[in-house]
Amino acid sequence: MITRKIFLTSVMAASAAAGLNAAGKASSASCKRQQRDGCCGGGGFAPLELKRIRIDAGAERPFKAIQVTDTHLTRVDASENDERKMKLAARRYPMMGFGEYYLSEAVFRARNENALLLHTGDMYDFVSNANLNLSKRYFTSGDWFAAVGNHEFSRYVGEAKENAQYKSMSAGRVSAVWPNEISFASRVVNGVNFVAVDDVYYNFTGKQLELMEKEVKKGLPIVMMCHVPIHLPRHYEVMMKQTKGVCSYETGVPDELISTWRKERDFPAGEEWRDRRVQQRADAATMEFIRYLKAQPLLKAILCGHTHRFWQERFSPTAVQYICAATYQGYGYMIDFA
Repeated sequence: MITRKIFLTSVMAASAAAGLNAAGKASSASCKRQQRDGCCGGGGFAPLELKRIRIDAGAERPFKAIQVTDTHLTRVDASENDERKMKLAARRYPMMGFGEYYLSEAVFRARNENALLLHTGDMYDFVSNANLNLSKRYFTSGDWFAAVGNHEFSRYVGEAKENAQYKSMSAGRVSAVWPNEISFASRVVNGVNFVAVDDVYYNFTGKQLELMEKEVKKGLPIVMMCHVPIHLPRHYEVMMKQTKGVCSYETGVPDELISTWRKERDFPAGEEWRDRRVQQRADAATMEFIRYLKAQPLLKAILCGHTHRFWQERFSPTAVQYICAATYQGYGYMIDFA
């Protein structure tokens, strides 16, 4: 059993190893909230902020869950024998290092609240022995159900085309530590069917649709979990403003919208896949999955992450999509299921 004290000690040790003062020297990009609340001035960590929401899912009895997402663990150790990965960790830690601290707080809060723990992807920032081992310790320290994120399969972060072949290089290692199946999994809690679906590369598959149809046939209310938000109009507008017209970071964006996206730059031959208009284009199976989902009255909510911001928007007549802000920034949801 892992304790809160062990976690708090481990994050301080990690920061020292990276040559950082975890209480006060995170980068301005990752520490805006801590600066606002006094953390970066030496006043200590701001507490984990859990935004409270209620989801009327038709539960047999009320229960609580804590959703966290985009933790981005950035550990690496000598067992890798990989200087490139060491440099990657040193570069990424100033942005993401608070994730360990806040994840430990989520585990602690869940124990106190007798709450289910939900994670919607990017538990770690890149694949490493240390990140896999640490995530396993977290997952065995509480009652978890989790969807994978794109960073779960990142070997060095953005160094290669992300597709099924790339994912397969790490999927076995991820699956060995994950608390449930990584492509598609379901779990019933108090009469509510939680379904985790992998959409990390902006797509759903025909096989996932077949599996979702089987879940619907169970006749239970469904809460779906995925990493990348499904395309919705108001969220799309906000993200397009944020990215200055480059992309929306959503699954299932219609082609007629993607065709209006701004090209960031000219890409070298063979690296056209870096173009967001290529990366995020939805295929026919993805659009079919989404059309099916929108028509299901048993769907009560979608929980996701990826965009590092809070957002709520109606997805269908019976379901709202809830996007959770990033754990490494000190945020999460406290969900009351009724």
